[in-house]
Amino acid sequence: MKLRLVRYSLQKGSTLGVMLCDGEFLCYTLEDERRDVKIPGETCIPAGVFTIKLRTVGGFHGRYGAKFGGAHIGMLELQDVPGFQYILLHCGNDDGDTEGCILVGDTSTENLTRSGFIGSSVSAYTRIYPKLAEAAQLGLLSIVIEELHG
Repeated sequence: MKLRLVRYSLQKGSTLGVMLCDGEFLCYTLEDERRDVKIPGETCIPAGVFTIKLRTVGGFHGRYGAKFGGAHIGMLELQDVPGFQYILLHCGNDDGDTEGCILVGDTSTENLTRSGFIGSSVSAYTRIYPKLAEAAQLGLLSIVIEELHG
């Protein structure tokens, strides 16, 4: 299963995108802003192609296990991101909820005149997680991250 994240608004403070699964709209995304020089916890990851595996240790895994119960089998973690580690797909609404990770949501607010915001994050996460987690568990999940130019 191939995910495609298309970043469409890279602004100071946040990066907005859409995530597609096999060409179909899946959800909106929000990340930290893009920077030429990485600031830990405040910079989005570089564009590229990454495998996604399940991470079954760490604080997020414990919290999501408690929050989502038996539906949670591990965090969706991007592998081998140059200069980054522990990059997850998870719930959140704005750049204060991420330290380089990719937040998912069902609604999106522009980030041109204010900080970006995505809403209905838990709803989006619980809708997309089962299918993505199953593919990751089978070693069949990857993501292409790209930016619109022009």
